[in-house]
Amino acid sequence: MTRAARTRDHGVMSGPYLIRGSVSLPEAELTWRFSRSSGPGGQHVNTSDSQAELRFDLARTEALPEVWKQRALERLAGRLVDGALVVRASEHRSQWRNREAALVRLTALLAQATAPPPKPRRATRIPRGINERRLRQKKQRSDTKRGRSGRDWG
Repeated sequence: MTRAARTRDHGVMSGPYLIRGSVSLPEAELTWRFSRSSGPGGQHVNTSDSQAELRFDLARTEALPEVWKQRALERLAGRLVDGALVVRASEHRSQWRNREAALVRLTALLAQATAPPPKPRRATRIPRGINERRLRQKKQRSDTKRGRSGRDWG
């Protein structure tokens, strides 16, 4: 039996779940909930809890550096439910694949939310030559269009 098959059969997911650098999500702080998924699936869908809901308590976590945590709380404020980030996945028929999809989505959300803000844009002047060329082209275009008017046609 291969390692992947053994992992799949025994329900141990591949960890750690890296956010960025060496910071990862601890398994102990992740809460899973499973429910019946909507959509097609025949009789099987009525008996299997394939939708996965992953909950990560962002407000109380100790896994993230304080600066990252504050940044994430600010940026994800609209998505938080009582300080917790909730991600659902139900696009696959298998609970296992939905679990992995939810984990990938959560780590991507946290990576994006904890990223440092972009550097402020430095204002630069437009070189005179470029500006003059633009104005010259505008003048040429204006002359071309003025020449198309039917005033001077015999």
